[in-house]
Amino acid sequence: MIVLFTDFGLEGPSVGQMKAALHRFAPTVPVIDLCHDVPAFDIAAAAHLLAALAPAFPRTATFVGLVDPGVGTAAREPAMIGCDGVWFVGPDNGLFDVVAARARTVRWRHVTWRPPRLSASFHGRDLFAPVAARLARDDKVEGVEIAPPARLAAAGADLARVIYIDRYGNAMTGLRAENVARARALRIAGRTLKFAETFGAAAAGEPFWYENANGLVEIALNQGRAAEALGLEVGTAVALGPS
Repeated sequence: MIVLFTDFGLEGPSVGQMKAALHRFAPTVPVIDLCHDVPAFDIAAAAHLLAALAPAFPRTATFVGLVDPGVGTAAREPAMIGCDGVWFVGPDNGLFDVVAARARTVRWRHVTWRPPRLSASFHGRDLFAPVAARLARDDKVEGVEIAPPARLAAAGADLARVIYIDRYGNAMTGLRAENVARARALRIAGRTLKFAETFGAAAAGEPFWYENANGLVEIALNQGRAAEALGLEVGTAVALGPS
């Protein structure tokens, strides 16, 4: 399967055009829309979100990741990065750094293949979709293997801020819950929040933190919208409080 992870949103034609390109080059390969409302232009938030979501997919998946404010410039190379045997295709701008930093084995390749028609502003459709389709079909993709960048040494650390807010107003952070003791409180937006195992374990209207289904610390409000009630947005810092 090919898995799409972008900041395109579902409004407009971008996702449809990418999927049309994938169907043209790999018509029998299923395409999964993982997420298209990744925080726009926020590469760090997207990298931590992708690292939390990707492990749920089989090792045969090929990911196309697009959070690419530098598209069409020399500031970044197109890349195909193998992390424990799973390919991640997209810009080499840090989007795949967290996945790679936490992987056991990594292959880092810059893509040298180019299609006959390559627009300056839509590499997702014109370059990355065909590359992903070729990988999903086990076809060769021309590229240059390079050493993983030195920046990976720090990329695996947790990110202590809000990285995503869902339609219910729950605020996902870049903290892995396995690294936070349940007895610890969290400090965010001037409030101290305690842990609750489930929404129902907190009183109605009470904000709390919990381990979400993807293993991250998430801020929630029982029967309410935590982001609005606490004034949270993507980028809001979170800190560990007293135990």
